Amino acid sequence: MKARFINPYTDFGFKKLFGEEANKDLLKDFLNELLPGEHKIARLTLKSAEHIGAITTDRKAIFDIHCQDEHGGQFIVEMQKAKIKFFKDRAIFYTTFPIRDMAEKGDWDFKLKPVFCVAILDFTFDEEREKKTYLCEVQLKDQYRQVIFDKLTYIFIEMPRFTKGEHELKTHLDRWLYFLKNLESFDDIPQVLKEEVFLKGFEIAELANFDAAQMQAYEDSLKVYRDLKGVIDTSHDEGYDEGYGNGHGNGLKEGREKEKIDMARLMKQEGEPIEKIVRYTGLTPADIESI
Repeated sequence: MKARFINPYTDFGFKKLFGEEANKDLLKDFLNELLPGEHKIARLTLKSAEHIGAITTDRKAIFDIHCQDEHGGQFIVEMQKAKIKFFKDRAIFYTTFPIRDMAEKGDWDFKLKPVFCVAILDFTFDEEREKKTYLCEVQLKDQYRQVIFDKLTYIFIEMPRFTKGEHELKTHLDRWLYFLKNLESFDDIPQVLKEEVFLKGFEIAELANFDAAQMQAYEDSLKVYRDLKGVIDTSHDEGYDEGYGNGHGNGLKEGREKEKIDMARLMKQEGEPIEKIVRYTGLTPADIESI
């Protein structure tokens, strides 16, 4: 049976919901559920998602959505489909771009605006974390666990850990995550999501409202997503099988390496740029060229 609504884990679906000027009220509503009271957004401006990188191996850093609030606070919002090498390093590196952009010509006192990196993850990125909740907020703290700089915040949402059903939803954020995680599988709009913001989201996401060009773009994006998921699942299973039957040892490591190579090969076949393949796999440009 064909889906009624888009898959928001695709590049097309995510940007359709959150990355268009006409729909930025949805992004604002979602972000305000994640931000502390003093950082609530009244007005949101979408910005170019392309920044010139600082090193030759990553000349362009592409964020899914880049926006700012009325006070100059910067937001990087992205949907990550696949676990990549040095994920946390990458998140920190990309937040340096909006920080650097705040530098003013002439005399400047180095006063910075807040920067938030919000990553919605279609995978579990930190198996070693003690509290295995779906929401992970990170700030710079001292040895006494006191926040010493509150203008740089990373918010990671591990969607596989969000397992609440319709009758377990208590907060507006719960409803947002339920909406995003299950959107493609809904045949009808659940009663719990019959709020104005979600009703608009469902209208935007309904495939019947797409023209031929939009439908083709979505189908192409969906194919890339499904192929990537297939590569990841297959490589993980092979690594598990080769890891002496318990998912540990050299087999698992080899499986992860195979996953990166298979993903890179697939992305090259799809015509993706080298910079994007580097970003998703953690491989070097030379490794990718040799595949």
